[in-house]
Amino acid sequence: MPRRTIAVFVVTVLLPLLGVTAAHADPPAPAVARLDHTEHITDRRTALFVYSPSMNRVVQVQVLHPSWQGPRPTLYLLDGVSAGAESDYRESTWTQKTDIVDFFADKNVNVVLPVGGTASYYTDWRNPDPVLGTNRWETFLTRELPPIVDAEFSGNGTDAIGGLSMGATGAMSLITRHPDLYEGVAALSGCLDTSRDSTRDSVRGTVAYKGGNPDNMWGAPGDPAWKEHDPYVNAEALRGKDIFISTGNGLPGPYDLGATSDVLTVGAPLEAGAFACTITFDRRLRELRIPATVEYRPWGTHSWRYWQDDLRSAWPTLARALGLSAR
Repeated sequence: MPRRTIAVFVVTVLLPLLGVTAAHADPPAPAVARLDHTEHITDRRTALFVYSPSMNRVVQVQVLHPSWQGPRPTLYLLDGVSAGAESDYRESTWTQKTDIVDFFADKNVNVVLPVGGTASYYTDWRNPDPVLGTNRWETFLTRELPPIVDAEFSGNGTDAIGGLSMGATGAMSLITRHPDLYEGVAALSGCLDTSRDSTRDSVRGTVAYKGGNPDNMWGAPGDPAWKEHDPYVNAEALRGKDIFISTGNGLPGPYDLGATSDVLTVGAPLEAGAFACTITFDRRLRELRIPATVEYRPWGTHSWRYWQDDLRSAWPTLARALGLSAR
């Protein structure tokens, strides 16, 4: 009996006799993200509201883009721990705290700024959290969102990713887990080595700081999922990528003169922690002979004016990854 005839016999005769329908044999296709609505802020800045089936909610992302037409690459930039909470999630903290809109105004690139994701590390959480909700950011950023961005803004399929603080850790984790998606990465003041108890506790403390239960993210500290998301452990995936990493060291710098007390009492130790994580990650890349641009500022706390400067320093590396001029 020909194979096609056998297949028809199984589907139409045998499976029904066993109580199995064709629908059961072929599971339904997964739900697809869709563009819920768009708000045009300026001719070079647009807010997309995208329904994410994995998170079962509408997520805002703001896109900085040229006013002219034509194919172009895309840079995804992730936020810090508050992730837009300062504006009640109306916009990214990048656009509130830096001159990023002006900086990219003359560059032929889409810059995607997710709004929201407080203390999420932009990863897929194992369980919904009573305080932080359902977080499936890895699925959203790597599968659901890119086709919509490319369709709406002439994306050419060449992407890079970056972030600061929590977003730096998230960006480096995403590129090591999805090296086929991104050509380069910029990590500003992030903890890129969570292989040690102290650094793992730092990540868990960030989640707890915003009221979340860190066990809902990657499980308890000894869970294998922590290694699966650790850029240090998975650094080999960065081979061939354009890499930029920067950090201060917690010492007061030019932007800290007259700063509020929380910048010094909180921002200084946070940046010192990022400095320590960067050293071990830098050493790991050197052991693997993976080239990277690593900048150690001689000062600086964990604060936005330094990150604005760091983004400018990172741009030549990101531009190279995206196939653009660094002008």
